[in-house]
Parts: sequence; C-alpha cells; structure tokens
Amino acid sequence: MKISVSGIRGVFGKDLTLLDILKFSKNFSVLAKSKKCVIARDTRPSGHMIVETVKAGLMQLGIDVYDLGIAPTPVAFRESRKYGAGIIVTSSHNPIEWNGLKMIIDGKGVNEKQLETVMSEQTPSKSEIGKEHKIESDYIDDAVKIIGKIPNIPKVTVDIGGGAASGFSSQLLEKVGCDVITINEDEKSSRGPDPTADALKDLVSNTENRDIGFAFDLDGDRLVIVINGEKKNPDVTLGMGVIKALELGCKNFVLSQDTSISVEKYIKQNGGTVFRSKVGEANVTEKMIETKSQVGGEGSSGGFILSDFNYCRDGILTSGLIASIIKKDKFADILNFMEKYQIIRDKVVYNSEHHNSILKALHDKMKEKFGSVETLDGLKVIIDEDSWALVRKSNTENAIRVSAESNSLEKVRSIHQEIKDLIKESYEQIK
Repeated sequence: MKISVSGIRGVFGKDLTLLDILKFSKNFSVLAKSKKCVIARDTRPSGHMIVETVKAGLMQLGIDVYDLGIAPTPVAFRESRKYGAGIIVTSSHNPIEWNGLKMIIDGKGVNEKQLETVMSEQTPSKSEIGKEHKIESDYIDDAVKIIGKIPNIPKVTVDIGGGAASGFSSQLLEKVGCDVITINEDEKSSRGPDPTADALKDLVSNTENRDIGFAFDLDGDRLVIVINGEKKNPDVTLGMGVIKALELGCKNFVLSQDTSISVEKYIKQNGGTVFRSKVGEANVTEKMIETKSQVGGEGSSGGFILSDFNYCRDGILTSGLIASIIKKDKFADILNFMEKYQIIRDKVVYNSEHHNSILKALHDKMKEKFGSVETLDGLKVIIDEDSWALVRKSNTENAIRVSAESNSLEKVRSIHQEIKDLIKESYEQIK
C-alpha cells in the first residue's frame, strides 16, 4: 500500500482490502465537519464495491453522501466546494489492478496533517444514519464560462483511455466550439491508464490531420497532448495552460520541484513570479494558498491548476483552455521554446525499506559531486541555469524517481546516467 498526500493506493484484494476502506472512511469522517461528502469513482473493475463500502462507512457515522457515480476527479473536487468534503475511489494513473482513495476537504486535497488523522484510529461519535443522494454536476457549464466560445473551430481528437473523462471532456470541447472526434471511450481501452507513460498510438494516428489530440488518465486529472502526430512530454501541457493563465492576467505561479525549467523561464520572461513546491497536488495547492498564487502545476503529470475554478489538477478544464489558444501565435512560440529543453524521467526499484538509507548515502555523494543539494523534496541539484537533476521517493509507487533536464540531449543523458550510477553506489554502500 502506498500512502501520501496524493492518496491511499494499493493492489485491491492484496494490500488494499475492504476492511482498510472501512477504516479509512471512518477516520476521514471526523474531518467532514459539514456532515456531507461527495462520492465519485473512476472505471476500475473494483470501483463499485469500494464505493459502496465507502458510503456505508460514512453513512453509519451520520455523514450524508452525494453520489456522482463515475465522474472525473476534477468534477468531484468542484462539487466538494459545495458540500465540504469528498472521496474519489481511484488510483489515478496506476495499473488497473490498483485502486484507492483521494480525499478532499473544503475543495482541496488533504494535507499531511489531515492525512495523519485519516491514518490514525479515530472514535467518531454515534449519530443518526446518513442519507444517500444521487447528484449531477454543473461542471461543464461552469467550465464554459471560464473558457469562453472559441471562434475558429479547432479540430480536436479526445482519447478517453477508458476512463471517467467520458461524458465530460468531449462534451465540454464541443460546447466551447470544437470539432471533436472521440476514441477509446469504452471502459475496455486499448491503452494503459497513464497517458504520460503510454505511447498513445491510437491518438497519434488519429491526429495527423487534426489541430490537437488530448489524452486523459483514468480519473481525468492528467492530460497529455499530441500535435502533428507527435506525443509531447507532459510539461508541455502545463506550459500551454500557463499561456492562457498569463492571458487571463495571472501573475503568481507555483511549480512542483520536478517541473521543467522552461516553464519557469517562460513565466518570468512574461512578468510572472514563480514559487517551487514539493511534488504532489496537495503540496502544490498548499503553496499556492501560502503565496496567494492563482496558478499551479506539476509538469511530470501534465497537471495544471487554476485556483479560481479548482484546487486540483484539472485535465478537463485544461483541454478547453488549450483549445482556445491553439491557433494563436503564442501557442507555437512556447512550444518552440520548451522543445529546446530535454527532460528524462524514470524510476529505479529497490525495496522500500532501503529508500531512506539510499537517499541519505546519496545526499553525501551528490554534495561531493555537485557542491550543493536542495532538500525541499528529495535531493535536487542545480547544475547550471539550464540543467538540474532530482531524486525522490515516489508518492504513488514503491519506487525512487529520477529526473533530469538540460538544453542538450547529450548532456541530460549524461547527467541522468551519472545520477543513476550514484544511486547504485549508494545502495551497494548500505547493503
């Protein structure tokens, strides 16, 4: 089981059971001060039974549940602003056999202190059994107001990936004026749940004569774009959102530690201010509140956050925002600017019991090699104004993530391999 501010996740029936779901639901109930909770799920096979367990766990403690059925994470976040709390049954981009819980309080993902409450034994007071309500969302109409009508009818292909974005993303894009083709809408998708990792062959082949393609993960918060038949790295999604945000007058931006330096440079060149946060949606949004920033994002997950609309990565809204600028010169400008930079992200797998010891040994090696190490989130070294590397424990998998970027492919490959060699040396040292 993997537990972090990004959610509780595990392989269902193996390290995540219905007893766990009941326990976490009971503990979460003490945070739901409004005694109301929005419920949603993605399309995973185990979703239905977990949702029913969550509802039972909450209702027995007097919480009224408001069930959206199958709905994207951004929709549940939007609705939770009205009701005070929310739980989405999802493990986002993880493999299909996984499932889990994303928890929301006051329209924001739970922070580390709230997560501690969920993970520790709580004794809620008894009360009358809560009621169940089926609800629908005004999300699409609300998003249209932000995006506005697009005059030049962009040709868009949407790859649902068999997930919860079905019934939301294509309809939103049509409503703002796009010509939309939808693929992989059935729950038995031809691709994996994570568009950042999948080759997206169907979308690539379906966008050669289209303006843009959008691919979602199973719960609709991640977004990857395809242009001219070429899949772009997820940081480009965030970069495109930044263009629109600057156009809307936004000035303060929060970027996660693993986001491309190109996004930061573009913001600063256009008069914006950038703050960095730990990786993880909840960490980004917490920093946004602290710095009074209107926009945040995680390049690694193709996640763009517009606080006036949602305090979460919102792939559905972002697709509409990007469609509204695709035929503007600024779109090509930032695409060309970002593609001057090369970023490599992968992971190394060691037993999780060794992760802390590896990073401790690695810190000394990186400090000796590069001179200075940032420890805001894992270990980050700034090599020069165009190059950096980051090593951190994953929030969502039992792995150590290794990221590196530079304005030279040869250089970033060298940096990335050098860091991986140091990790291997660190592991050998602690064995």
